[in-house]
Amino acid sequence: ITSGPVVVARLEGEGAIDVWRTLIGPTDPATAPPGTIRGDYGLVITENLVHGSDSPESAERELKLFFG
Repeated sequence: ITSGPVVVARLEGEGAIDVWRTLIGPTDPATAPPGTIRGDYGLVITENLVHGSDSPESAERELKLFFG
């Protein structure tokens, strides 16, 4: 469910999941530090600004949803 346009990206590289999840910050923008995407741009936890898979298995499953 979205409230606007969606951009889907596949990031690859050594440690890509951990690097991305560090960059986006914790799910709750109220606890996300400044300098993270959620910390700088997130407003409320119920309107998740950005998603990052939490494991290679999740990434594979989620990528199949978007890219087949």
